[in-house]
Amino acid sequence: MSKDINNQISDLEREIARLPKGSIAKKNINGKDYYYHRTSHSGKRVENYVSFEDLPALREEITYRKSLEKELKELKLTAPKVDKPSKKSPEFKTIVRTGKQLESQIALTRGYKKRECISTLRDYIFGPAMDKVMIIYGLRRTGKTTMIRQIISELSMTEFKKAAFIQVTTETTLSDVDSDLKLLEKNGYKYIFIDEVTLMEDFIEGAALFSDIYASSGMKIVLSGTDSLGFAFTREEQLYDRCIMLHTTFIPYREFEGVLGIQGIDEYIRYGGTMSLGGVNYNADTPFSDSKHAQEYIDTAIAKNIQHSLSLYQHGGHFRMLLDLYERGELTNVINRVVENINHSFTKNVIERTFKSHDISVTATNLLKDRESPINIKEHMNVDEITNGMMKMLDILNKEDQSIDIEDVHMTQIKEYLTLLDLIVDIDLESLPEVSKKQSLTVITQPGLRYAQAEAIVENMLMDSEFQELSAKDRKRILDRLLSEIRGRMMEDIILLETKLARPDKKVFKLQFAVGEYDMVVYDPKEVSCEIYEIKHSKVLVPDQYRYLADNEKCNLTVHRYGDLKGKYVIYRGDTTSSEDIKYINVEEYLKSLGR
Repeated sequence: MSKDINNQISDLEREIARLPKGSIAKKNINGKDYYYHRTSHSGKRVENYVSFEDLPALREEITYRKSLEKELKELKLTAPKVDKPSKKSPEFKTIVRTGKQLESQIALTRGYKKRECISTLRDYIFGPAMDKVMIIYGLRRTGKTTMIRQIISELSMTEFKKAAFIQVTTETTLSDVDSDLKLLEKNGYKYIFIDEVTLMEDFIEGAALFSDIYASSGMKIVLSGTDSLGFAFTREEQLYDRCIMLHTTFIPYREFEGVLGIQGIDEYIRYGGTMSLGGVNYNADTPFSDSKHAQEYIDTAIAKNIQHSLSLYQHGGHFRMLLDLYERGELTNVINRVVENINHSFTKNVIERTFKSHDISVTATNLLKDRESPINIKEHMNVDEITNGMMKMLDILNKEDQSIDIEDVHMTQIKEYLTLLDLIVDIDLESLPEVSKKQSLTVITQPGLRYAQAEAIVENMLMDSEFQELSAKDRKRILDRLLSEIRGRMMEDIILLETKLARPDKKVFKLQFAVGEYDMVVYDPKEVSCEIYEIKHSKVLVPDQYRYLADNEKCNLTVHRYGDLKGKYVIYRGDTTSSEDIKYINVEEYLKSLGR
């Protein structure tokens, strides 16, 4: 029980460190109210002007911090007596945990199963000394801190006595960390783990300190954080060939099921492909249970990640053409639109046209064509109000509300940054008989970013008064169909992505014909052969599912272009079986087979 409390305390301290300190002050100047963010630094009061647009968000964050501080204070009263934390020691300038305090911090994770990528961290920690640091980076809830705690628990008692965990906050400077590292080195510490290191404003510019001074003298330095773009900049500049990168964002289905013991593609999608399942192995609430969690995850995982890194790197000089958007508070709008439209286009017209949810449109069309019980859902909901609610939740602006015209160069740069974050992968889209027609579709590597927006749609539909007039059964049928449509498209993306990553020696793509398409083709250029696939979210075997696979004309075109046809497959959620020359494969079995 005491271990649980100490871990809760640690998690609260981490969350508090992310939030702004101080208070908001109001001043009346010449009859007009102005607001300032008031903080204290080194005993001096500092006030920074806050725009009216930024005021609500800042006020909410400060209020949230105070509530967490109150919760932390109450929790500490119930915690068992331990050695005084290192951060109160006059010797250390940052939060440093060693000995019993560190033991308490890592205790909870001892029984957890481990991610496959921990082997890279293990090789670094227990391998020979080198002048390199290890960087663990990735989106929130992908197991970074848990992995660090697990590797610390693998240290022998002698090695553990030489381990230290440094918690960085927004108040920490590189000079503070340097001072503490000198002290730790002097006292014989060898294994140093620095969490949320990119919160330091001067980290990117001074990161070479960790490799050139400390790693080169025998220390094993592990840096971690959610600011992936900041690490990408650091790798290109300060650390270059003196770092080993370990990215946690992409979690294949095989690993999700193996580590968490949760089965099913829909569960994988629902939990966003993260290592965050309440009460199982990773201590967190259900990731996307309401709009607040959805908005928080989208904004902190992508938009604010990019903007934080760009604002610190080269003193903001790397914003390039995105600077005006950033300064006017419209960069989040563009980034979140890209996420919503990620499988459609990165082009200018996607951003500039009046916002319209693709998910609602597709579901409406399919329900209208339903053979058993057709329904026009647009007659039973205020689409404008639902759309406006989504736009507000996702910080999306229509063209007439934008103060700057969105250019193709803006979209290109955003895609560059998303690629640097390893958040997107392009899948080729080929055509027959038009072999010269080359396109691509973009897949998000982290399903949570897409599914969070699906939850936002559902919440706004449930709040719509016209939608509430439908019967309970009709409401359930519509919402189930909507989420099923979204999961179906996401399942297709997941299979394409995981197949491409697991089979680098093959070419994986979608193939379009004048009418119809193969959801996936796997082409072997060495053997000049291919496999063709249909991907269905259904659990039921229906002959209509493989009509294109059984189409002789399409098969002949494919054989002529890509060689011998080695197999025809339908990947679906039912049991593995066969129908004529078509093999049906259970989706979970297929995804788990990719790791073998």
